[in-house]
Parts: sequence; C-alpha cells; structure tokens
Amino acid sequence: MVEEHRDVIYVTSNYVPGYRAVEVLGFVYGLTVRSRRLGGQIDRFKSILGGEIKEYVTMMEHSRQEALERMLDHARELGANAVISVRFDSDSISDIMQEILAYGTAVIVEPEE
Repeated sequence: MVEEHRDVIYVTSNYVPGYRAVEVLGFVYGLTVRSRRLGGQIDRFKSILGGEIKEYVTMMEHSRQEALERMLDHARELGANAVISVRFDSDSISDIMQEILAYGTAVIVEPEE
C-alpha cells in the first residue's frame, strides 16, 4: 500500500508501484523517546493481571506517528519525494523510557511511462 504524507510518498516495499527511482539520496530516520511511567500502581496492577493498558497503547501510537513524521521531514531536507523500505523499531532505554525509530531510504521517484 502506498501512503503519502503531504508531498512525500512512503512504502514498506523496496519500490513505489507505478514509479521508478531516479536517484537514491540515502538513509533517513526519525526518532522519539518517551517515558513509560503511566499511572503508577494502576498500570503495574494491570500488567500483573494482564490486559491492555490503553494509555500505553495511545502513547505508542503517538510516538510511532511522531517518529514517522520526523523521518519524512528528514527525507524532505534531502530533497526526496519518496521513502522506500520503511521500517519501525522499538527498544527500551532503562525501565522508564521507550525509543521508537522510523527509518528507510530516501529517493526521488518519477511516474513510469
């Protein structure tokens, strides 16, 4: 599926369907780090008993979107109009922080004839 954010197309595939890459501009990424402390005892209790912690899900969704937007801004700075091979990665930093990384390859694409 081809997504577009303002003027930059982004895909998880290695190419944009219907377009050809005319220039590879390089690696781009967007990073955000958020605190995982959410409601103290209530969240600890939920994590022991199981079940979804909605506040944490919302935080992670916002973090993912922020990382994606930062990656696309990085691509724009390089002059790209597309990012291919988009991936996300997540990691813990100590017990209280979560890192979200969006990354891919910035390219200039043109419609195929």
